Amino acid sequence: MDTTSPASASAPSPAPLETPRAPAPARRRPSRPRAPRLRRTLPAPRLRRALPATCTAVLAYATLLLYGVSATDLTLFTAYLILGLTLPGTLIIRATYPGERTLTEEIALGTALGYALEIFTYIPARATGLPLLVLTWPIATYTLFLTVPRLRKHWNSRPHTPTPTWWSWTLALTCAYLILLSIARFFRGHTLTWPTLATASVDMPFHLALIGELKHHLPPTVPMVDGEPLLYHWFVYTHYAAASWITGIEPLVLLFRLSMLPMMAALTILLAMIAHRLTRSRPAALLAITGSISVGAASLYLGSSELFTWGGIPDASWTSPTQAFGALLFAPVVLLLVDLLDHGHRGAGRWPLLAILLLAIMGAKAVYLPLLAVGLLAVVAVEVIRRRRAPWPALTALGMTVACFLIAQVTLFGQTRQGLIVAPLSFARTAWGELTGLGDQVNPPLVSVLAVASLYLLCWAVAWCGILGLLCRPRLLLRPAVVLLLGMGAAGMGAALLLGHPGRSQLFFLWGAYPYLVIVAVYGILVLLRRARVSRGEAMCAAGAGAVAAYAIPVLCGVKIPLGPGERDAVLHRPYIVLAVAVVLVSAVLVVRCGGLRGWVLVTVMLAAIGLPAYGHARVLSVMDRLIGKSSPAVRPVASPVPLGALEAGRWLRAHSDPGDLVATDAHCRWGYEDPCDSRQSWVAALSERRVLVEGWTYTAANMSHWRPGFPPEHLPFWDGERLALNDAAFRTPSEATIGRLRERYGVRWLFADERRTGRTSRIGDFAELRFRSGDCAVYRIPEHEVSSGAAGDPPGDDASARSSQAARTPSPSGRLT
Repeated sequence: MDTTSPASASAPSPAPLETPRAPAPARRRPSRPRAPRLRRTLPAPRLRRALPATCTAVLAYATLLLYGVSATDLTLFTAYLILGLTLPGTLIIRATYPGERTLTEEIALGTALGYALEIFTYIPARATGLPLLVLTWPIATYTLFLTVPRLRKHWNSRPHTPTPTWWSWTLALTCAYLILLSIARFFRGHTLTWPTLATASVDMPFHLALIGELKHHLPPTVPMVDGEPLLYHWFVYTHYAAASWITGIEPLVLLFRLSMLPMMAALTILLAMIAHRLTRSRPAALLAITGSISVGAASLYLGSSELFTWGGIPDASWTSPTQAFGALLFAPVVLLLVDLLDHGHRGAGRWPLLAILLLAIMGAKAVYLPLLAVGLLAVVAVEVIRRRRAPWPALTALGMTVACFLIAQVTLFGQTRQGLIVAPLSFARTAWGELTGLGDQVNPPLVSVLAVASLYLLCWAVAWCGILGLLCRPRLLLRPAVVLLLGMGAAGMGAALLLGHPGRSQLFFLWGAYPYLVIVAVYGILVLLRRARVSRGEAMCAAGAGAVAAYAIPVLCGVKIPLGPGERDAVLHRPYIVLAVAVVLVSAVLVVRCGGLRGWVLVTVMLAAIGLPAYGHARVLSVMDRLIGKSSPAVRPVASPVPLGALEAGRWLRAHSDPGDLVATDAHCRWGYEDPCDSRQSWVAALSERRVLVEGWTYTAANMSHWRPGFPPEHLPFWDGERLALNDAAFRTPSEATIGRLRERYGVRWLFADERRTGRTSRIGDFAELRFRSGDCAVYRIPEHEVSSGAAGDPPGDDASARSSQAARTPSPSGRLT
């Protein structure tokens, strides 16, 4: 503020220097008020980061609602998954496994650990007859992390590694692709209503029956054959059983719709985490995830290319929940070992986590512990040779793995082989029959078997050719993490080539190693690209050329599988000979024009573009073949051999019997496969959740012990002829003595009859009490003492028992348990 002093006012003073004044501001004309500008606002950073996961969840929810899951079941399952598995598991991960990772990766790790801890909580809870005690582990976890000051801090999300937006969307799109693939490959063909439910994959009722067994009994037995021990990797069924007890959701809905999607999502994230940890490159991790989902033997055929390219995550997840569950638990084990072996992390919390996960894997899937043992043995051998000292972390992990393997062999598998034998190239013999269309009718000559095996070896070499890129940096090839993954891959390949199984289960060893071989192959390609300084455009052009070849060669060669009548099997090699010639010519041209190293890199990228997405190529070729009209004419559907009313009868029996009641049935063969009898029948046990005296016996240890190569195990006769004869006599020629012997000798309480065989005029009702009838199925109860023709007030011919509720007779497949 300017002021004037009295002195200056009374005496003159020199005039001050004039300074130029700023021009006066121009007077603005009054203008009409304008409408306020709407500022463009962006969502908060957290909302933007959550958008990819939210979109994926919306797609998953919409898909499940569309395919028969109720909104109530979706809400209950989501709450169970978050509060019962993911959140408590994530808290434990934060407390025991420090390190750099994103929030998504931390959630995936917590979910996997939650599954493992649920197993070891449900087993004693079920054994004591109080299955809901499985909730003690999340409740105890919350209590500890709320009351212990040192643990309370883990409720707050610690600073995580920032996630690029494109990476979040990549993971979201990958999960969305798996959802869409589930629609195409599973949901559309596996309904929740009867009778179309009976057309599900042959193993699905077996899995459903084991869920019912683990829901009501422990230790478990084979529910289809009373008294037969369950020598199998059954830990995944404890998860389904626990989820059903906690939420009240039908096991059918859990198995056919809900439980697999979060497993697949968590597995995808964990594999991406392993790939990024090994390569230190998110683009390389993206390629690894894409390859892990779509890798396979590159099919260069038209027609049913699934015959040649099958397996891995897309095919095995839904139809083999044991494989998917084992893969999910195995991924954090590999991640922990990469940290312990390659990065030198020695945190005390990692070893207890490793022990818990190994114990869970031993009963989740039998193939993973042998793969891991071979991989760790390779690490020990390489480290001893290189450094002349014992690698104690690898030796410790190897000792833990071997101990878990031995425990599993004694306690879970009873030292049985379950049909697994030493039979070199067994899978090639089966593949030859499928490719030629001859099946098991002709025993292939040795030359043909060797030729088919060489085709598969060539295809696998194409898929994993990138591994050779590590030869230009030998030190990277000898990294403990790389040696571990390569050792597991070699073990999987060796088991697929040297072992045999009637259901080709030896291939699960190879499928279990698929993702880890892909990760190393992508790592090798990355090293090659950096070493040769190949530009991104050149690499994309090479990959595009490989993709074009994957479709051009099958179309030009025109070989369609299965082969037609009279076609020689030599034609199967035509497209692969063309591929080999094309690779040689292109390699020569590229080496001359670009130099040796750059030419090698470009050819490797071309081959990887054929092999890594082989699963996708094969499906596109099948669609192309149908569109251009070269596929076989559609077979007109025939009358269904499935008995009507089986679902309602099974649900009624479950609601009106005790879990310990024993059921007898006349259904031993798969419906429509009675001559010869295919004994893979499990629907009565699956729908009723009750043990059956004799239903189907294919998957029992006793039946598999009688199997020999050349004869399908599903056609082997039942080994206890006296039991089977007495069982069938109760339905074919019922009498008071026969039915009484079933009760007194075996403890049978219920009869589940397919009246298409017995007829409505059967005399079963003269000696047992008809309690429920629906469609072609009838349920009888054997009286406690005196056999009578019916209960008072409940005539034997009553089609719908007055004691059964409407919900018991016509339950909704997606409804909650009654």
